[in-house]
Amino acid sequence: MTKAIFIKNASQVITVKGYSGKPAIRGEMSELSIIENGAVLLIDGNIAAVGSYEEVEAAAGDVLDGAEMIDASGKIVLPGLVDPHTHLVHAGSREEEFGMRLKGATYMEIMESGGGIHATTSRTRAASEEELFREGMKKLDYFLLHGVTTVEAKSGYGLDWETEYKQLLVAKKLNEAHVLDVVSTFMGAHAVPAEYKSDPDRFIDLIIEEMLPKVAAEGLAEFNDVFCERGVFTPEQSRRLLEAGKQYGLTPKIHADEIEPYKGAELAAEVGAISADHLLKASQTGIDMMAEKGVIGVLLPGTAFFLMAESANGRKMIDSGVAVALSTDFNPGSSPTVSLPLIMNLACLRMGMSPEEVITAATINAAHAIGRAGNVGSIEKGKQADILIANVPNYKRLQYNYGMNHTDTVIKNGKFVVRDGVLC
Repeated sequence: MTKAIFIKNASQVITVKGYSGKPAIRGEMSELSIIENGAVLLIDGNIAAVGSYEEVEAAAGDVLDGAEMIDASGKIVLPGLVDPHTHLVHAGSREEEFGMRLKGATYMEIMESGGGIHATTSRTRAASEEELFREGMKKLDYFLLHGVTTVEAKSGYGLDWETEYKQLLVAKKLNEAHVLDVVSTFMGAHAVPAEYKSDPDRFIDLIIEEMLPKVAAEGLAEFNDVFCERGVFTPEQSRRLLEAGKQYGLTPKIHADEIEPYKGAELAAEVGAISADHLLKASQTGIDMMAEKGVIGVLLPGTAFFLMAESANGRKMIDSGVAVALSTDFNPGSSPTVSLPLIMNLACLRMGMSPEEVITAATINAAHAIGRAGNVGSIEKGKQADILIANVPNYKRLQYNYGMNHTDTVIKNGKFVVRDGVLC
């Protein structure tokens, strides 16, 4: 039986169309392709038509007779938001570190003292698969309530094969069980385990020789990530790991230049990474190389905000030709939030991005950063019916009312999952 939904009378339909083949750069990021007083027709989980009321009505024909009508008067319609960088599967929280930072402790000082990633690793190692799954399901519900319909999820809180496998398996099960799409990234090189502190090269060897083959053999991830930072993994170690991952069909990603300039952006370009993330301290040379090679810059203003650090220079990156995406970096230590709308606010207020650019960065460019732009990230005929209806009269209100969640309705794969701001 045909399942049709007809969304009509929207004050604006923000389609962000035209960039499924390549991410938007420079001035393209401000081209939202808005349809005033627009309409969208969804049939059997896909977008069947988008345009004015008259255009969509004509395209629908007899399908309208049985369609569910949604009056979006006074509201805007956008693509479901895409979060391309999260650490979804983990155990516990680290609120005790918040007070330490307020007293002046740095991120690296906390980690070197046994906190940070190491603290979460201990808790995640001790947690059962069932506990991680339950917590993951709750977090995915919170993402939905903020208009997010696709997320990336990294491992990295195991630092041993047993726990890395557990995280990746949970992420796979979450993708199967929850309506929200979960895209997996293997990040065995998130930190140097205590037992390898004196010889991190041996840990890289372990990942390359034992973990990567197993990840590939079981199809547990699409991407391979590494924390390239002084005191964690060097550019040389990171290169070796990312190149090895490519041999197993894993696309490189990289945590780059977050705390100091460390040639992470340059490395991302050299190894053909799909994205380089963080980039607070990226050099102009690295930014230019990313632009030339088409590496997407995934910026995480919430992390800088929470760590009380200067944000990445999104304005400079866009003007330099880098395709910019935005993400929460949801994790228990440096960005414990699932609110991508708040991240969009911060991108305007702290990174020099415009309201138009942040919408592009949180939709189609974010979809490109996880290889999903052919299916989600814009409202175009034939794409998956992932739709966000926000209770504002125009898209600029989203950034003007900072810190507010305007999510009214979320449709995922053509099914209502949030209505009137409440999970269905």
